[in-house]
Amino acid sequence: MLNRHWLKFQAFFHGTVARQSVDCDQFCDMKIFDGHLDLSMNAIDWNRDLTVSLDAINSRENGLVDKAGRGKATVCFEAMRSGGITHCIGTLIARYVKPGNSLPGWHSPSQAWSHIHAQLAWYREMERLNQLKLITNKEQLRHSVDKNFVQDQKRSPIAFILSLEGADSIVSMEHLERLHEAGLRAVGPAHYGPGTYAFGTNSEGSIGEDGVRLLKKMSELRMVLDLTHLCDTSFWEALNHFEGPIWASHSNCRKLVPDQRQFEDIQIKEIIDRKGIIGVAFDNWMLVPGWVKGVSDRKEVNASLDRLVDHIVHICHLAGNTVQVGIGSDLDGGFGRDQCPLEIESISDLGRLADTLSDRRFKDNEIQNIMFNNWYNYLLSIWSS
Repeated sequence: MLNRHWLKFQAFFHGTVARQSVDCDQFCDMKIFDGHLDLSMNAIDWNRDLTVSLDAINSRENGLVDKAGRGKATVCFEAMRSGGITHCIGTLIARYVKPGNSLPGWHSPSQAWSHIHAQLAWYREMERLNQLKLITNKEQLRHSVDKNFVQDQKRSPIAFILSLEGADSIVSMEHLERLHEAGLRAVGPAHYGPGTYAFGTNSEGSIGEDGVRLLKKMSELRMVLDLTHLCDTSFWEALNHFEGPIWASHSNCRKLVPDQRQFEDIQIKEIIDRKGIIGVAFDNWMLVPGWVKGVSDRKEVNASLDRLVDHIVHICHLAGNTVQVGIGSDLDGGFGRDQCPLEIESISDLGRLADTLSDRRFKDNEIQNIMFNNWYNYLLSIWSS
């Protein structure tokens, strides 16, 4: 199987048709689809006003040390528009922790449920202010790239698909139905540690009966299963019990950076075989082997975008194509610009990935696919209307 994929990729990537010369300036106005941004977490949990500039956000955080990355924010709406990020998958997130769990979180599912509604209320307010536009179906998605909608990329609302990172806030399956009615279209059952419906990063265990019940309801609602953060056992059990569309919104390759947070080749190939898509994350911890959060220096270890492209190339090798990988930056997902690749000072720099892909012999259409089209086309393929 791997040899067949590899030969297909070799032919596709190093084809006999002469590659067009590339003027890197052509990528400046390229649309970008970011498959994972914790926008509401930044607004509600970090108390960041994303409607102002990054300088304003970071100035107000001067001297704060309550969270890693304070004063080093990389995301705001101005920076997103400046960088051409027209579409993204935006998250809701709130962890429930049982007694004995040392992770930060709420002490009951009802509290977690209430917290994600504060985040949901923020998204709705951003829609009222014309900063964001919720996309829930194929018609809306197509309209979001229509010239009548995007009259001015620098002022138009940013289109977003709503996802839940960690399902601990789902008190019952009725609660999931209510979130679906509110626009939720994807769920990652776990985040870090043991959760109600699955085990996540830095833990190991089964999805159990609760996880099976969640996945059944998600299948009925035709929601997307986000495999990111699932431990190995929960990953395979989830796929065995889920019949709907899948993706890994912000995941990299364990082959290149050995850690349970990443996916093994056999897991990546399973996602590929089930026609899923993988968004690569821009967190240096997931790009540089041995990176120590808060200690490692990105210049000293040469944490460049080339490291990120290594993961993209590896996924393409396994897939035999360049259409099942995209961006899932996770910028500001609990870290600041000091933990981003060297070329990334803010989300406005995401377009520099296109230049690096060009340097690594990706063709123009392949670059456009990775930067935008793969996410867009995948959503069109899984939504019935």
